[in-house]
Amino acid sequence: MTRHVQGQCRVCGTTVGATQQVCPHCGAPLIPLPEQVIVTGERQLTLTGDTMSIRDLMIIVEAGIAFWRRQYEASIGVAREQAGQALRELSQILASLAQQISQGRETVRITSRLPAQRQYPLACPLCGRGNRAGARFCVSCGSPLSAPWQINLSLPPLQTRIAVRSHVGQVRSTNEDAVYAGMFSLGEQQPFAALLLVADGMGGAAAGEVASQLASETIKTFLQQTLNETLPDTDEQWLACLQGAMQAAHERIVAAARADPRRAGMGTTATLALITHRQAYLAHVGDSRAYLITPGTGDEAPVYIQLTTDHTIVARLVDIGQLSPEAARTHLQRHILYRSLGADQPLAIDTRVQPLAAGDVLLLCSDGLYNHVTDEELARLALADEPTQAASALIDLANQRGGHDNISVALARIETAPTM
Repeated sequence: MTRHVQGQCRVCGTTVGATQQVCPHCGAPLIPLPEQVIVTGERQLTLTGDTMSIRDLMIIVEAGIAFWRRQYEASIGVAREQAGQALRELSQILASLAQQISQGRETVRITSRLPAQRQYPLACPLCGRGNRAGARFCVSCGSPLSAPWQINLSLPPLQTRIAVRSHVGQVRSTNEDAVYAGMFSLGEQQPFAALLLVADGMGGAAAGEVASQLASETIKTFLQQTLNETLPDTDEQWLACLQGAMQAAHERIVAAARADPRRAGMGTTATLALITHRQAYLAHVGDSRAYLITPGTGDEAPVYIQLTTDHTIVARLVDIGQLSPEAARTHLQRHILYRSLGADQPLAIDTRVQPLAAGDVLLLCSDGLYNHVTDEELARLALADEPTQAASALIDLANQRGGHDNISVALARIETAPTM
């Protein structure tokens, strides 16, 4: 959960008094954020402490079963197998919850790793939470969504320092990850943007390596060509641009797999972040991850948030408390994806807008990193050194603990730009 740094506005960085509730410079509220709220369709499911209503959880599972039943009926081959496996897992969870209700239980303990909201039309400028179109106040932090800090603010300029590292690991013979971190221009009169991308390929006969490289090349080319022609004016247009890049990559991988029987079923995860105008625009499919890491104050530990949702059955079990995060690290089905680029089915893409401030670190990685390095360690090492050395330290630690998979890291540190 995001924490407010006492004595400093999280939006503009202005020093504020200990008892102030609104920033005197930009008007952003300084009150603590409420407990997390999940929005599912028209329902609002509120997290109170570490429990949630079993009936609310049943609604989530039933919605998942309905979705995967449609996928199962419309799919063939590998996609049909994935849909069938998802249905079996979700049915088991539903049966377990129904049994708990029959025994008189009303709530269950849950983990704090609830699913990130998938897609939303209106992002809060303060906390980044998604809201329905037309909402006046953020469902998460209560901030006005037409707040004065969205326009005509004289904020200090920021700069982005980036780093990228990838390693084959200690077990695999080839590296099927594709990772990228680079800067490119948004036009003659526009500042540079930073693009981070991690793709983790899968499939036999080197098909995973092909899929991830196709994804990386297609996404970069699509974004550069599209943004050279016209720049988005709204958050929705930026996210639509990223979705178009992901869709183009998906279609190219599907076509390549159909053209070569040896590559049938190949696919890849893809997590990308485009940083511009003090915000990160994210698009995500699979189980690679994006984290936002903010330094703690004084002796406090860094604050970290996983910005993406793992599209795996095991992640769903963790989210509803049927499996512990520790057990998920070694679960036999932890690598089974129910969503990836290249799966021959309609593609669903998670998107998110995340406001950024000086001191933030945005980190993208493949599962070869977080399967060996805890989130706490990841946050600490990402802030411990300059970006290139931090990325290397993270990969070194994963290799020291076994390096059972390819390991990739793309990292961006947001800093106040020096004044002339």
